[in-house]
Amino acid sequence: MIDVRSDLEPLNDTGRSLLFTDARTANSFADVPVSDEELRGIWDLAKWSPSGGNGQPLRALFIRTSEGRERLAPHMLDSNRDKVLASPAVAVLAYDSRFHDHFSTTFPDRAEMLAERFGSMPDEIVESMAEYNAALQSGVFLLAVRAHGLAAGPMGGFDRAGVDAEFFAGTTWKSHLVVNIGHPGENPWFDRLPRVPAETAVAWA
Repeated sequence: MIDVRSDLEPLNDTGRSLLFTDARTANSFADVPVSDEELRGIWDLAKWSPSGGNGQPLRALFIRTSEGRERLAPHMLDSNRDKVLASPAVAVLAYDSRFHDHFSTTFPDRAEMLAERFGSMPDEIVESMAEYNAALQSGVFLLAVRAHGLAAGPMGGFDRAGVDAEFFAGTTWKSHLVVNIGHPGENPWFDRLPRVPAETAVAWA
């Protein structure tokens, strides 16, 4: 007898709209604060994202003060600098290049084996895995922002080395995405652009 789980139900149309079909990248934000409680709530959802071996390399620096935004802005590309300065909150998403040091927490039953395996790999391979899995987790992070009724403005246009030196010096964190967070402001959305059709993007076997 196949054990069919009965507690999995499809997300309703309202939820699908909030997270997917009507969701957009925000380019302006209203002058409405984002609370620390909301930011913690975003992380409390995002932390459930999948990752290889449950390694969980994603890390988040929440910037919610004007001083923090002023430190971040010089490292953004010109087109993104004003967005950072005007956002109520900003998340600098990073990956921990030493994520395998935490297997005693993330995979306690196999911690020693996994730590030994990753510890014997070349650093560039481990870092590549950390970055890939953090990118996977970052997609879930954006959904967590939307799930809180907030808009996200992810940006890759910034000086990673500069951000790392400014905020993560002396740590094993390395930045890979900046996300503005808040309530949509005036004219926040660009026109919706087309999606690649299924005939082009989907194959069957």
